[in-house]
Parts: sequence; C-alpha cells; structure tokens
Amino acid sequence: MAKFEGVYVALVTPFTEDYEVDYKRLYEVCDWLIQEGINGLVPAGSLGEYATFSPEERAKVVETVIQAANGRVPVVVGSAAPSTKQAVQWVEHAKNAGAAGVMALPPINYKPLKNEILEHYKAINNVGIPIIAYNNPRDYPTDLTPDLLAEIAQFENVVAVKEFSGDIRRMHDILDRTNLEVMVGVDNLALEGPMIGATGWISGVPNALPREGVQLFKLAKEGKIDEALPLYRRQLPLFHYDASPQLVQYIKYMMELAGQPVGPSRPPRLPLSQEEYESVRKDFKRAVEIVHQ
Repeated sequence: MAKFEGVYVALVTPFTEDYEVDYKRLYEVCDWLIQEGINGLVPAGSLGEYATFSPEERAKVVETVIQAANGRVPVVVGSAAPSTKQAVQWVEHAKNAGAAGVMALPPINYKPLKNEILEHYKAINNVGIPIIAYNNPRDYPTDLTPDLLAEIAQFENVVAVKEFSGDIRRMHDILDRTNLEVMVGVDNLALEGPMIGATGWISGVPNALPREGVQLFKLAKEGKIDEALPLYRRQLPLFHYDASPQLVQYIKYMMELAGQPVGPSRPPRLPLSQEEYESVRKDFKRAVEIVHQ
C-alpha cells in the first residue's frame, strides 16, 4: 500500500481583509475538507502563499492544520526555503508538530549542481520523516529527471515524488526507473495520472470541489473511465487554472463560489480582472452542474 495515497489538498491560506492569516478560518476549511472525504492536507506550499509568511505565521499555520486534522488524515508540510539549513529547520518543525511527512523542493534560488541537489536532500533525509520530493521545473530552476530521482530515491526517507512537469510520460519513466510513489502534481492530469499508476494527487481545485476530486481520482484509479470522463472533462477548464501563475487567486475565487470564502491573496498578488473572474465563474458553474446531475 502506498504511504501517501489518494487526494491530498494543497491548502490555500485564508486571510482577513487586512491580509492577516485567519487561523480560525483555516481550521474550519481543514475540517470541512476532511468531512468532504479528502485523504490528506498539505499546508505551506506555493498555493498556500508560504513565501509571504513570517516565521511565526508559517509555524502557526502548520500547527493549526495538524490540530484541525487531529489524526483523521495525514498532514504533509511544504518545506521550501532559500537555504538548506532553513529547509531542514522547517522539516524538523513539521516532524515535531506531528506531520506525517514533508514535501521538499530542490534548492530554489538558483540552478544547482547535481551534487548540491543530492546534498540538499541528504540533509532533509537525515531529519527522519517521510519525504515527497517535489519536481516543478515550470516555476523553479531544477528539473528532477527520472534518472536524478532514482539517485535521490536512495535516501531511505524519500518515498514519493510530486510530479509537476505536466508531461504524463514523466510519470511512466519515474515508475519504470525508480521505486517512488508518484503523486500527480498538476490538476489537469488528474485522470491520466491514476490511470497509469499514480497513487496520489496533490491537488489545487479540490480546495473548492473536494468531493468531486476524490470521486474523479477514485474512478480513474479503478479504471472506470466511462464514469470518470464526464467528471474530468467538465472540471478540466478549472484544472487548467492550477497550472497558471495566478493559481492562488483563481482557486480562492473558486472557494468563494463553493460557499467557502477564504479572503484575498497577499500582495504582490492582486485581484484579477472582472473578465478573468467571469471566466472562472462560468467554468465553475458548468463543472458543478454536471457533477451534481
């Protein structure tokens, strides 16, 4: 059985209208997502706007999510930071707070050499908590290729990879060349990924449509394609927003449409245009109409 199986929601962070973290709302959203059937929670990722947090905020966000989960589902904590030392400190904090694992990017500030990438993961591995390596060559300078992942996978605590390249062939190569669990990293492969062996999905849009995301992933994993396809195709326009640089604003607006408002995004992220919001609203309405039929 996979260690990180099913739909893990990459959490947004609720803010008040004056851009303070709304911890009470964060707790409520986590509780709602668990009641809707999601399989795990991932705080302090890019969708959660971790880079805008003070250290105190980041620690309290992680602790709030773990308290809200209360052992009902696993919590996997984002550990990205400018230096290996800082990343290790956040991994240690996650472990001490009771997290089930961490999601770990390679060095993020420049294009590192191979030996630097391996030393970075070695340092995180030494903390002693399960690790999901995070490959996101769209937004960061490093591409964790299947061959490189095979080397990273030699560290005993590296058990999975969040694959965000957007290329389904990468998942095939990783499954063929490594012993890692593969977790879909970009929402618009939520059908294809489980069909070919991905055991998990670290998801964005299921912040707003958790029950529908869980249903889609389960059907795809079970090979029930005739049932999965209508759900997938109607949600696919929403899934495409997850691969946009403005994914935070898009998904927060989807949550508002779903009756789960979470406030604004922190600057430098600003509100989108009315045309963009209208596009999301139309796509959301279409998705909800089909899944509730």
